[in-house]
Amino acid sequence: MMSQKLKIVIDKAACCGYGVCAEICPDVYKLDANGIVYVDDAIVPEGMEDLAREGAEACPQAALAVVDA
Repeated sequence: MMSQKLKIVIDKAACCGYGVCAEICPDVYKLDANGIVYVDDAIVPEGMEDLAREGAEACPQAALAVVDA
């Protein structure tokens, strides 16, 4: 079964730099010099879907969403 492509949506204004997302899923979520989240690619790598969702759901500020690409 082919897995569906997922995309990460970031609300940078809501990000307070807790870094929980990057602790849970460092292969997807990165932190810039100010501790604000970013991703190298908005498309979630194959096999990382569950961790990407977990990282987004763990955000205390709800600054991340994982949606269908």
